[in-house]
Amino acid sequence: MDAFKIEGGAKLKGTIVPQGAKNEALQILCAVLLTDEKITVHNVPDIADVNMLISLLGDFGVKVKKLKEGSYSFQAKHVDLDFLYTKEYAKKASKLRGSIMILGPLLARFKKAYIPRPGGDKIGRRRLDTHFLAFEKLGAKFNFDVKDNSFTVDASELKGTYMLLDEASVTGTANAIMAATLAKGTTTIFNAACEPYIQQLCKMLIRMGAKIEGVGSNLITVKGVQMLHGCEHTMLSDMIEVGSFIGLAAMTQSEILIKNAQPEHLGIIPDTFRKLGIEMEFRGEDIFIPEQKSYQIQTFIDGSILTIADATWPGLTPDLLSVILVVATQAQGTVLVHQKMFESRLFFVDKLIDMGAQIILCDPHRVVVIGLNRQQSLRGIQMTSPDIRAGVALLIAALSADGTSTIHNINQIDRGYQKIDERLNALGARIKRV
Repeated sequence: MDAFKIEGGAKLKGTIVPQGAKNEALQILCAVLLTDEKITVHNVPDIADVNMLISLLGDFGVKVKKLKEGSYSFQAKHVDLDFLYTKEYAKKASKLRGSIMILGPLLARFKKAYIPRPGGDKIGRRRLDTHFLAFEKLGAKFNFDVKDNSFTVDASELKGTYMLLDEASVTGTANAIMAATLAKGTTTIFNAACEPYIQQLCKMLIRMGAKIEGVGSNLITVKGVQMLHGCEHTMLSDMIEVGSFIGLAAMTQSEILIKNAQPEHLGIIPDTFRKLGIEMEFRGEDIFIPEQKSYQIQTFIDGSILTIADATWPGLTPDLLSVILVVATQAQGTVLVHQKMFESRLFFVDKLIDMGAQIILCDPHRVVVIGLNRQQSLRGIQMTSPDIRAGVALLIAALSADGTSTIHNINQIDRGYQKIDERLNALGARIKRV
């Protein structure tokens, strides 16, 4: 298995372009199953999870054509539903959590679906109830087979309905919207996720002929239509990469220009980094991060310790808390990082403590970070990436550290970050894939 060998301490400088949004890509690619007409998608990230889903669509019989780097056409005219029951499908789908979003389009168009329990990051319990409760509301019936750990869903007739989602799940909302586009009647989805990924999916579906209202809010109304058509779609830049690059610049005291960062789609991400004392300048669609020798964490107005916590959009995405935590290790001041959604995502801090960071793990959801204020550098160590976001956070820590670090299990990083070693090396990083 590959590893990264990192020589820390180098200052980076230059321009970097974020990849297409990973979380948006998984939804958009599943949506191509909703029509037999051609769909063209641009700014597709070249990462393991997305490539695996593209391969899975090809196995279904979807005609996939790579037009150029980052651009593909898809046509799901002849879909082989028998592939659902093959060992190859079970093997691929079980490795990719995003495969759960195949269900909505299959139920909408073909009235049935089968899927093994999806895989993905091991970051705690990630239940699927929201998806199946939404399908049940629409009239689907599902069965869980304990023996082969799989779900079979029958949706011979989907009917529009009112549903109040038990949680504002992004993938659950996407599945409910896609299933409702071809259902009979009107579906109202309350407590819907409203992340930019969902907004992008809705805009694409509308171009395909869907009737959707409330885009960008937590109350979405879908009026079912008889069929959907082809369209062209361009994905947003990945907000998680943008946030990661902001954190990287601060930790390594680097001057970086993030091209096409699309600040209007970042929500409170920039302001959250500003609370850590990080300076940045918006230049149209770009973000410029100047070299900073130090940065100071703000306190609350009453002087109490700052708390940074994840929340459903427009709150802070949980995917950036690992990076924020690492950035705080060299800040001046103290911050409480509260990871509410996943109970295993903070356990990677033991590696940061081994590197010399001052961190108190309070419980599975909370850590206190006491910034070193660059009085002491982190030191290079041997470590293993437990998930995508912790992996890139550890990479940022290693790039700022004294000495050599090795990160094992970097396939986790490759799942979410496109050729990250090559792109950072172009800025002056010293990363070797071994």
